[in-house]
Amino acid sequence: MRIPENRYAKMKLNDFFSEHREVAIAFSGGVDSSYLLYAAQKSGARVHAYLVKSAFQPEFELADARKLADALKAPLTILDTDVLACRAVTDNPSDRCYYCKRVLFEKIIRAALQDGFSLLADGTNASDKEGDRPGMRALRELAVRSPLRECGLTKEEIRIRSREAGLFTWDKPAYACLATRIPTGEPITLPKLQATEAAENYLFSLGFSDFRVRYLHGCAKLQVKESQFDKVMEDREKIVSELKKHYSSVLLDLEVRK
Repeated sequence: MRIPENRYAKMKLNDFFSEHREVAIAFSGGVDSSYLLYAAQKSGARVHAYLVKSAFQPEFELADARKLADALKAPLTILDTDVLACRAVTDNPSDRCYYCKRVLFEKIIRAALQDGFSLLADGTNASDKEGDRPGMRALRELAVRSPLRECGLTKEEIRIRSREAGLFTWDKPAYACLATRIPTGEPITLPKLQATEAAENYLFSLGFSDFRVRYLHGCAKLQVKESQFDKVMEDREKIVSELKKHYSSVLLDLEVRK
C-alpha cells in the first residue's frame, strides 16, 4: 500500500537519524515507539531503548516491549519507578499527565546520560493533538524530540510502514495507561490500578479487543465497540461474576466506543 503524502512534513525520518547518530528512545512497545526504534536501527544510528516500568503499565505491555526489542536485537533497559510516590500524580488533576511525564522522562534522561546519550526521542506522532495531551509540555521542557511528529508521520502512516516492515505491533490497538481509567479528581491508588488491570485482562481472555474498563464510584463501567455489544450480553454472567471481585457493580456504557 502506498504511504500517503504528508504536506506538513519538514524532513524525512532518515534525515533525522542521519543528523542525530546517537539516540535514546523512550520505549513502550506500542505502535509508535516500536516503529521509531525500528527506523532508528535501520538508519544505522546507535540507539538504545528505555522503558519505565510503573504501576500505570500492565504486564502485557512490558511483554510486548521485550518481544519487539528482542526481534530487532535492540538494547533495552527497563527502569523501575514508583510513580505513585508523586503526590501531584496521585491527586489526579486534569494535567496529571504532565507531572507523570516529568517523573518518567527525567528517570530516562538520567539513565541515558549515564550511557552516553544526550538526545532522547519519543513516539509522539503527527496525529497527536497537543491540546489533548498535557504531557507534551513536559516533553518541551525536557527537550525531548519527537521525530515522527517532526517528520509529519501520522498514526495511519506509521501503521502502514510498520506492517511493511513486518513489525507485529502494526495493528496493535491504542492502549493508554491504566491511570486514564480513573476519572480526573479521583485519587489514584494501587488497588484501583490493580482492579483495572485484572478486569481488562479478563476481558482480553474472553476475546474482547479495543475496550476500556473505567472506574466510576467503585463500579466498573465497560466501554466496548458496537460490534461487541452482543458478546457482552452473551458473556454477561461470567463478566459480572469476575469483575465483582474488584468492583461493587458492573455497568455497560451504551455510547459506542470510537
